[in-house]
Amino acid sequence: MGVSMRDVAVSAGVSVGTVSNVLNAPEKVAPATVARVHAAIDELGFVRNDAARQLRAGRSRCVGLVVLDIGNPFFTDIARAAERRAGEHDLTVLLGTSDDVPSRERAYVDAFDEQRVFGLLVSPVGDDLTRLDALRDRGTPVVLVDRDGAGTPFDSVAVDDIAGGRLAVDHLLESGRRRIAYVGGPATLRQVGDRRRGAELAVADVPGATLEVIDTPSLSILAGRDVGEALQRRPIADRPDAVFCANDLLAIGVMQALTMLGDVRIPEDVALIGYDDIDFARSTVVPLSSVRQPTALIGATAVDLLVDAAHHRSPRRTPSNPVFQPELVVRASTS
Repeated sequence: MGVSMRDVAVSAGVSVGTVSNVLNAPEKVAPATVARVHAAIDELGFVRNDAARQLRAGRSRCVGLVVLDIGNPFFTDIARAAERRAGEHDLTVLLGTSDDVPSRERAYVDAFDEQRVFGLLVSPVGDDLTRLDALRDRGTPVVLVDRDGAGTPFDSVAVDDIAGGRLAVDHLLESGRRRIAYVGGPATLRQVGDRRRGAELAVADVPGATLEVIDTPSLSILAGRDVGEALQRRPIADRPDAVFCANDLLAIGVMQALTMLGDVRIPEDVALIGYDDIDFARSTVVPLSSVRQPTALIGATAVDLLVDAAHHRSPRRTPSNPVFQPELVVRASTS
């Protein structure tokens, strides 16, 4: 049989209630007693039954986090920041990736619901938030991540992607480029659409400038490589003189195809800019210009909003929807 709290209490010479306080509210116990109980725990190899504790409390100390693609370093950085901030609140993050597939997102939401998680952080695939509404109505706080939840009942943390798209294309136009291509997809992702809208606004302000939209099935390096190979096969006169990619992974793929499989020079023949400013951006063959998102701030803020929602459960509580501003990072691929 396993070691029980009673065994720890006997070994430490304290009551079971004191052991419980040491585990759950150590500030209520004298430091010497805390040390004695922990020594008994270590000696006996006691592991508390967290499932039973969660059953009594009605909620676990775990936070569910569902991202679009954990293979994208942007979401990896957000997850790391969320983990760090969750630890400060004595919470643990459980991670799932939807791969941009609505059914996978629903499966993770259902699984986290069954686990009675403390709350849910989610980057939704589409605009149907019905399942999240039901979760929230049953008392589980939900925070939208990398999505502006203004106008919804959800807290959210986001970056102004329209401003980011405009920032990227304004930079290309200011460097003299006029035939701009926007590469990104799937179009169902709100971030892809907003970045495209920002690009369209920038082009509309400059006479003679054009925007070609190239859809991709995903936001991956391989999808970017396919686009780069297609551009490389075009006659020079038919190529864009600048490419704005919806994220850095696409831009890296485009760069690989143009420079390693073809004879296109970056930025002399084609200027190239990505989005997110992942760590790899500065280490590519030609260091990649990008639009930086504050990933650490996004992850930490999302957890803070979740904790606040959990501690102030009221239908009259007004959701918080901070929107951060992106930052242009210029490197050799456009300069």
